[in-house]
Amino acid sequence: MTELNRRALLRAAALAGAATATGLAGGLTATAPAAAAESTEVVNGPWLVTGSAGLLQINRGHTTPQVLLTHAYDATTSPDGRYVAVNNLNYAGETGSNLSLFDRVTGEVRKVISDPFGISYEWPTWSPDGTEVALVVDRETLVAVHVATGSRRVLVQGHTMYRPNWSRDGSMIVMQWISRSEGHQLRMLELATGRVRRVYAPEEGERFGWPVFMPNSERVVFCTNRWYRDVDLPLGEDSLASVRIDGTGLKKLTDEPRMYLSPVFSPDGRYCAALSVPPTNEYPDGGNIIVSTSGFGDQWWIPGDEYDDSMRVDWARAI
Repeated sequence: MTELNRRALLRAAALAGAATATGLAGGLTATAPAAAAESTEVVNGPWLVTGSAGLLQINRGHTTPQVLLTHAYDATTSPDGRYVAVNNLNYAGETGSNLSLFDRVTGEVRKVISDPFGISYEWPTWSPDGTEVALVVDRETLVAVHVATGSRRVLVQGHTMYRPNWSRDGSMIVMQWISRSEGHQLRMLELATGRVRRVYAPEEGERFGWPVFMPNSERVVFCTNRWYRDVDLPLGEDSLASVRIDGTGLKKLTDEPRMYLSPVFSPDGRYCAALSVPPTNEYPDGGNIIVSTSGFGDQWWIPGDEYDDSMRVDWARAI
């Protein structure tokens, strides 16, 4: 299949769903919504993707992404949609890790914290009130950083953790966790008590990860090949699954096996997006966006693939 035909197919498949998912009842050319600060209505905005190409914004009705930052990793947008927390921007003369904020209104960048070379930062996640960003420092310490002052508070340390996600009710953080005695699993931190408990343990040979809370904070969605461990497909053999926060009620959410990375729910909570590979793509690059309804009964692709080799997708509130 030619590249031109591939793009045409992706574009046609996405037109019907994209306008609804992004809050544009009038279609892809409708007027942009009012600024978030001027309205209490939650309106879904663009998708933000980070990977080898930096920080990209996929705007409604466009297949070519807008480049916001040429070097940025693990980008995630504040609850009000204005700021993007990103890891490891290039600052002149500096070689260490840093957490910075990109202002989507002004384009300004502000460094929040930094550490010397050799100290790693991984996967920031916003508190629902927008005052803090939690992230893993040096793979074994989960900290919450106050974005206004840069002050840090340690939440958990002494364990291998990655890809934390803060619940929308503010009470929990779920993450991938490596237990010295039990191996890989999903664990959840209860912020009020400091208690960490297991939410999900995989079966033998299972590949899983990328946990994210559902908008009601009652279940955790994650990627897994639990049901396709014996399937050999060129473009991946995962599904999306969910489990209650008490560890019960495991549920398979998607029917067709495909590669999934970095699921994220829309600001209004009605849709779930993830990085994946469409069947028309001959090469698995992980850079296309697939969107599902909250019930995971319908899916459609967002057209464009200039954001190949991406590792995280986020869904910003409109501003």
